[in-house]
Amino acid sequence: MGPVILPSVRDPRLITLRRGGTLTDEHHVLLAEWAALCAEHVLPLFEQEQPGDRRPREAIEVGRAWIRGEVRMTAAHSAAFAPNAAARGLSAPAKFAALAAGQAVAVAHVAAHDLGAAAYAIRAVAASVPPDGADAARLRERDWQREQIPAELRELVLDDQRRRSEICWHVFDD
Repeated sequence: MGPVILPSVRDPRLITLRRGGTLTDEHHVLLAEWAALCAEHVLPLFEQEQPGDRRPREAIEVGRAWIRGEVRMTAAHSAAFAPNAAARGLSAPAKFAALAAGQAVAVAHVAAHDLGAAAYAIRAVAASVPPDGADAARLRERDWQREQIPAELRELVLDDQRRRSEICWHVFDD
């Protein structure tokens, strides 16, 4: 699934109640939807390079089916591996866009993958422009993502971005 971007000590705010954390099912679903939006936003970077490969898009669709209660968590978790395989051997923008999709669908299994989807999406955008424009592109994508965060989760996500910035390649930094 690419580099591990989960902390060694998990934040109980990103662990569901049934697993001993404090995250409600409602908020888990909202995190999954936000992650899907982040991944979908950069999906064209993958599809331009691999127009016949639907694995990342299908993974996002499975994630959305989980959000609607149409598939079980185990199906969503299994779907995370296909976009990661699709990423192999591609240019950085396409690879990171595919990895964002894999992280997005993995939110059904582990809510903390939401930042993985966002971070890979930011990396995809930054890699899609000349190096001298990468930081501006990173900030634009980060700010767009932040506008999409559900209001009731805004402080949690922004705090998580600050706490995990280092293991997320500093893409959330100012």
